Amino acid sequence: MKISRRAIIAAPAALAAQPSPATLDQLLALPTGPVDAVVDSDTYNEIDDQFAVAYAMLSAPRINVEAIYAAPYLNNRSTSPADGMQRSYDEILRILARLKKDPKGFVFAGSKEFMGAQPRPIPSPAASDLVERAMKPRQGPLYVITIGAPTNISSALLMEPRIASRIVVVWLGGQPYDWPTAREFNLFQDLASSQILHNSRVPLVNIPTRNVSEHLRTTTAEVDRFLTGKSALAEYLRSEFAVFARSHSPAPDFAWSKVIWDISAVAWLIEPKWVPTKVVPSPVLTPEFTYRNEPGRHPVRVATWVNRDAVFDDLFKRLAKA
Repeated sequence: MKISRRAIIAAPAALAAQPSPATLDQLLALPTGPVDAVVDSDTYNEIDDQFAVAYAMLSAPRINVEAIYAAPYLNNRSTSPADGMQRSYDEILRILARLKKDPKGFVFAGSKEFMGAQPRPIPSPAASDLVERAMKPRQGPLYVITIGAPTNISSALLMEPRIASRIVVVWLGGQPYDWPTAREFNLFQDLASSQILHNSRVPLVNIPTRNVSEHLRTTTAEVDRFLTGKSALAEYLRSEFAVFARSHSPAPDFAWSKVIWDISAVAWLIEPKWVPTKVVPSPVLTPEFTYRNEPGRHPVRVATWVNRDAVFDDLFKRLAKA
């Protein structure tokens, strides 16, 4: 039976056993004190994920990063989702090498494909590790910093629905819920996975791009000022930013800036007041890439703004000391 792309993708029945509203409310509370986390990243997609992965790794003791997952992507920096995932995996290794961090048992390959129209788990070492890691006893939830298409995360939720009461997904994806379209790179690459995040009752902290993470802009001059020669990792990110700038700026003397979108998800965990949020009913994400409000929907936390200067000040200082 051929499934129409316009058919609404409902959450599978296996996801019915989810946390009660009270538990969900508790999991959506602002984090206080140190937290355990994993990072799921399409790291080679452009230039922002590299900064976000580095930021998370340098955020101890506030964030204890237990693992990093490579996420699939497809754009002009890859030939397929599988190729994008592998390029992301390799880029994660380059970042960790400059931190002298052993990747064995720490970095996991993710899905080689997107879910497509039919929601189904895509097996991968990343999804399996998330299930295993989430089910381990711990004092609080495992935060899942998701800064790409959420294929690995939604696959893990389908593989083991019980992890929904043991994790909090902090996802950079989509647009503000009152925006005329939800369309955004991380969201539209895997609609089914994005719908699962909104339908499964997993605790979700959603950071939109418009009006929120889009404020996290920096320039070549600023990056040079704060990162040149400061550390091996800082110098690597500075040089990669310069290469990206040369290929994307319209002219050498053009006043070009670049959004480092994904550091917003890390920044919220470090200091929630830098990325203000509010708790609202989860919208329905439609096949037409729009949001629809329906009564009785479970709560999610959504970001409304970001303190750009506070975030970059913290990021640059951590990179300089790497």
